[in-house]
Amino acid sequence: MEQKIINSSNNYAGLDSWVAGKKTILLVCDDSVKFLPAISAKIDEIEKGGVNVVRFSDFCPNPLYESVVEGVRIFRELGCEAIMSIGGGSALDVAKCIKLYSNMSGDGKDGSYLKQEIVPNTIPFLAMPTTAGTGSEATRYAVIYYEGAKQSITSESFIPTVVLHDPSALKTLPLYQKKATMMDALCHATESFWSVNSTDESKGYSRAAIRGILENMDAYLSGSASDDVFAGMLEASYNAGKAINITQTTAGHAMCYRITSLFGVAHGHAAVLCDRVLFPWMIRNTDKCIDKRGEEYLKSVFGQIAEAYGCGSAEEAADKLVSIFEKLELKVPEATSEQIAELTASVNPVRLKNHPIGLDEATIGELYRKILVVG
Repeated sequence: MEQKIINSSNNYAGLDSWVAGKKTILLVCDDSVKFLPAISAKIDEIEKGGVNVVRFSDFCPNPLYESVVEGVRIFRELGCEAIMSIGGGSALDVAKCIKLYSNMSGDGKDGSYLKQEIVPNTIPFLAMPTTAGTGSEATRYAVIYYEGAKQSITSESFIPTVVLHDPSALKTLPLYQKKATMMDALCHATESFWSVNSTDESKGYSRAAIRGILENMDAYLSGSASDDVFAGMLEASYNAGKAINITQTTAGHAMCYRITSLFGVAHGHAAVLCDRVLFPWMIRNTDKCIDKRGEEYLKSVFGQIAEAYGCGSAEEAADKLVSIFEKLELKVPEATSEQIAELTASVNPVRLKNHPIGLDEATIGELYRKILVVG
């Protein structure tokens, strides 16, 4: 599916075109909207023009299935014709699932939407990311939770048809969130590059994402970044999302999820904790390659990653990832032996199938001991 990318220029002229002819729009947004005066003023202007903008923000980070059900109810009862989402990954995931479930039968109670066959729909859907990290605006994936269990939802049907890039949305992000989301995008791009599912197209997106992040990183974190820098970061994050939409993520992400919940660090922080250790380990263990294209192919991919990182060898690229992590001064959590065991048991084996080098339980445990400080 081809997405249309619009921006905030000319007082959101592209958004005006998307809104034209619509009477009622469901706006799925998180609290970040309060700190975004430009888009908030534009939404007020749209409402004064006669469009009914129904705001829905009844969800939390790691959103619940029940929140989506409530969003579907509101969408139906108020006769909404389109969905607009403004926020981070959680807001976009909720909006995706509202779109997906809006034409399903019943009221969604007892998890019924999760059990029904997906029937694609053509509800207009615009997404505006307020962080440069998740790339959710470009992917066919969403995560919600039902009865405490993570539900990974996949559908081409809920990829936003239009993406609004507004560089001003990144200006008020806290520094830690900038760092963590940027690392999420960098890990998406790097993992997609070495995934067994990579293609020439996905590697093109990965290459563009890595270069865009590295080119803009210092200015982005400086506190005096220009709109061009913010726009560059949004584009890099989007390209990383396009890459993982083709390939999915690999072991680094599979290993990072429990770190987030155990130690209270952001997702991107946890991802780079893992990938900074995985990358050099992989370079030393290409003989364990399980990519059907073979060990020499994998070595060539590491060379392509090195080139994207601006390095002469894979080893230099791996060192550069470590140096970026250290420069950002991100914390390395301290773990007990019991927590290492819990982390090892938590890894989703499905995600490991995308990883180009075989990983067994013992090796995963050893890697966690290098990823974290073991007390």
